[in-house]
Amino acid sequence: MSPAEPRAGLSDAALVAAIRSGKESAMAELYDRYSGVVYSVSLRVLGDTGAAEDVLQEVFLQLWRNPDLFDSSRGNLAPWLAVIARNRSIDGLRKRRPESDVEDVVLSVEPDMAGDADRAMAMNKVRVVLGEMPAAQRSALEMAYFEGLSHSEISAKTGEPLGTVKTRIRTGLLTLRKAFET
Repeated sequence: MSPAEPRAGLSDAALVAAIRSGKESAMAELYDRYSGVVYSVSLRVLGDTGAAEDVLQEVFLQLWRNPDLFDSSRGNLAPWLAVIARNRSIDGLRKRRPESDVEDVVLSVEPDMAGDADRAMAMNKVRVVLGEMPAAQRSALEMAYFEGLSHSEISAKTGEPLGTVKTRIRTGLLTLRKAFET
């Protein structure tokens, strides 16, 4: 009987407890049980076998170094490992460099005369509606949408109560919506 056979019947929690004690055989057992799950999740996210193998190694290394991160009262080990693998894989995707240099990317830019005309008409309509609004309402909208100020920042800048600022912005937006519905 090999040393792995008696461990085959141990629960995940018991194996994690054994890892806390530094038992490499417990780590080997968990690796045998769940490396396929971790690798599959990583490969599905990354689409690259080498990167998926790296994530597999990182996940089990994390379990070896910090077995206390797993809390068996909160769930099972397999889904926990799968979530860690998924998160690490997504982090890996975010860190990847673009496949090609920016200079190598060719953008096709065709003039969109109809779209340009529609945008110009819409902008003209916005200007007309804004011009017809009371000055305080127009100013609140401009600060919110053109200066990027929050309602609280507008309130502080103008000295108006927060509720008044919110009402002015909402009323102005409703006025603009009505103008585009007709």
